[in-house]
Amino acid sequence: MSSTEDDTAAPAPASADQIAFHQLARLRPRYRWWRMLLTGVLGVAFYAAILLVVMVPVGVASALIPEWGAELQILMGTMQFFDLDRPWLLIALVLPLILMIPALLLASRIVEGRGVGLLSSVTGRLRLGWLGKSLLLALGVFAVYFAVSLGVTAATGTDIAPDFSHPNLWIMVLLVLLLIPFQAAAEEYVFRGYLMQLVGGWLRHPAFAILLPVPLFILGHGYDVWGAASVGVFAIVAAWLTWRTGGLEAAISLHIVNNALIFLFGSVGMVDANATSGTPIDLLGSAAAMVVYALLADRWARRLGVVRTVPAPITASAGANGTHRLEPVFHG
Repeated sequence: MSSTEDDTAAPAPASADQIAFHQLARLRPRYRWWRMLLTGVLGVAFYAAILLVVMVPVGVASALIPEWGAELQILMGTMQFFDLDRPWLLIALVLPLILMIPALLLASRIVEGRGVGLLSSVTGRLRLGWLGKSLLLALGVFAVYFAVSLGVTAATGTDIAPDFSHPNLWIMVLLVLLLIPFQAAAEEYVFRGYLMQLVGGWLRHPAFAILLPVPLFILGHGYDVWGAASVGVFAIVAAWLTWRTGGLEAAISLHIVNNALIFLFGSVGMVDANATSGTPIDLLGSAAAMVVYALLADRWARRLGVVRTVPAPITASAGANGTHRLEPVFHG
């Protein structure tokens, strides 16, 4: 299916012989109930190996170059990773997250065989046309949300005037625009791709695949109760969108826009990009923006005919391996 067909193909009707996103693991050639667990174990091993490949040279260089050693000590002792004086701290924050992508995809290919693209969508790939459209939609919704939020803050007498004077401002903006899309995608592949399909391989109803990974996503963010609640709402909305639209694209767009705008506004001092606490008002505002985006994205996806399910495959004749025959689009 070409990128232009994302938006024109008629949606497959939901029926007993249709498979939704959270159950796509069942289409993999080597599917067994335990294989996705093995994928996770191997993925963690690959991830640790990749981190070592990256960190060992940095550690050696830090030992040989005093200035690097001093900066490394700052890295090890800080929780403030967004710092215009040290833009490289943002790289240190998001690069380890980005590296989850190759670790997961490689482990999935080795353990489960062909069809790695099913971690992206029911079409066996990331649907770039729909990704672009949902990205524009998320940007529009969250532009309104931040405008209202900042306007209310200004109305209370808080000074939120942007400051463009820092010499590292444009370096930070460039890093945000280059890195945050991959960081957001990495988290979606792990929490909405892998974990939803792990749960969906065992439990048929989508509510389990949507809700059970939420606590793990919250634990990955060190926020207070209101911040954690906002993260939980985000996880539920992103997972619901993934199930409803048959792929990660709308969730990735939500994640990119949310994170990028926070960092971009933080670059000019309009928000605190390092904040780990929130308020009930913050929770209500962000939850409202996410729900509005989700409803609009779901409606738009249906109008565009974005495919959200895939027909159940024809099983191979009862062989010992019990594999399924994949269509060519799912190969790889």
